[in-house]
Amino acid sequence: MDGAVSHPQPVIFHALPVGGGILALSALPGAGGDYTGDLEHLVSWRPAMVICMAQDHEMIGVGAGALAADVQNRGARWAQLAIEKGAAPESEVQAHWPVVRDQARRALLGGGRVLMHCADGCGRSGMMALRLMIECGDAPDDALRRVAHVRGCALGSQAQVNWALRAERQAALFVRHAD
Repeated sequence: MDGAVSHPQPVIFHALPVGGGILALSALPGAGGDYTGDLEHLVSWRPAMVICMAQDHEMIGVGAGALAADVQNRGARWAQLAIEKGAAPESEVQAHWPVVRDQARRALLGGGRVLMHCADGCGRSGMMALRLMIECGDAPDDALRRVAHVRGCALGSQAQVNWALRAERQAALFVRHAD
């Protein structure tokens, strides 16, 4: 060791417009070494909903074991869809996804913010963001391009991409706001 001091790396939100709101992908708060700072950053971003694809052991490993309670206590909706790194969702997660998707779509349609994260903010987050974008009305090829542009590592394993692209595209919703 040369005496260099290691500084925590803050979580970064990689955001893109979806369905009238903002969808962001990030690494797990605390993954860079500063859970408290990351949590405050997350809260200041004011998400309507946080969707976690990390597994419990990943959260505990970075000191984020209380993240669900911390997020909810600060006013955001929480959903955890624990998915193994590099894998597509198993049947239990697939069964729960429509409820989570509908909540996220409502938040986005209302102009809200939705944050999706996994341990590193790449494959699992990218897979679920891609799926949500298609189910919010984005063309699959456009959604794929946009996710890859905003977060280069977001397109994980082929199984993850294939699962996301099997989404049924919904009609894009347009909301006219009063002047």
